[in-house]
Amino acid sequence: MIAPNPPDVRCHLLAVPLRVYRGVGDPFLIAERFPPPWGERVVLPTLAWLDAMPQTLPYLSIALPFALVTIIGGIDNTESAAAAGDEYRARDILLTEAAATVLAGCCGGVVQNTPYIGHPAYKAMGARAGYTLATGLVIGVGAATGVLSLLVALLPEAAIAPILVFIGLEITAQGFLATPPRHGAAVALTFVPVAAAVVLIEAGSLFAALGTAPTALGGDAALGYQALVVLGNGFILTAVLWGWALAAIIDHQLVLAGLLFAIASAASLCGAIHSPLTNGALFWPWAPPSAVPGHLAGAYGVLAALCWLATARNRRITP
Repeated sequence: MIAPNPPDVRCHLLAVPLRVYRGVGDPFLIAERFPPPWGERVVLPTLAWLDAMPQTLPYLSIALPFALVTIIGGIDNTESAAAAGDEYRARDILLTEAAATVLAGCCGGVVQNTPYIGHPAYKAMGARAGYTLATGLVIGVGAATGVLSLLVALLPEAAIAPILVFIGLEITAQGFLATPPRHGAAVALTFVPVAAAVVLIEAGSLFAALGTAPTALGGDAALGYQALVVLGNGFILTAVLWGWALAAIIDHQLVLAGLLFAIASAASLCGAIHSPLTNGALFWPWAPPSAVPGHLAGAYGVLAALCWLATARNRRITP
């Protein structure tokens, strides 16, 4: 639904319940052992964070890509709602999530807000404006009072996973049904970087469980993991650029496709996509961490040049 909910809450709903229960025991015992005072639960807006601004500068290379992701997420979700018959202005949605992020930051929040994905699926299940309002109240009040963490710890993973699977299937189906059939290949292509990102997440959990790190890999395994890192980092922007470029090629809009490849080339040079760093951080184009960004930027540049050359050739041939 189009409602700004904290993305970190979604991550907790996916990962926390089973791990919390197995790792630290009964959540009621946790609450009794560490009872936070009411005054520490409810956080009021403050400008004290301004004093910590110098300490945040080293983390901008990680924070900025997340900010870009939330902007793209807001636009994507607005389009998803439009496909379900509900028109919203993307500008209003982006302004709402920006205002919510600023307000949350003044209260100590560290994660940007973005609309919750799955509008068509929730609408198909009968959700309306009341569902969105109730969600905001439950998440907001629950998080402020500390009740939400207890609720998340109580909910079994098996009860939540089927809901998320259903929503994922609805979103995937909409991606194909709401686009012209000729763009099916472009939609399919967008899943490639997303799949790489999912494998990276699962591999990270596996390495943590085994008590090792990706640096322990060698040979083809190390090369394969590095390929996943490069493909998965910045996957949302990568998926948008790849899908848009292929759709433009299918529609014979080669000038647009060349422009998108040029943007991808510039994004590769600073790590906005295909960052070879395991944390996906940005870097200056003149100080890359390896030769990979330069190679990828060059490859995208060649694709852009080919598209523009093909356009020029077609113009000479067409009377």
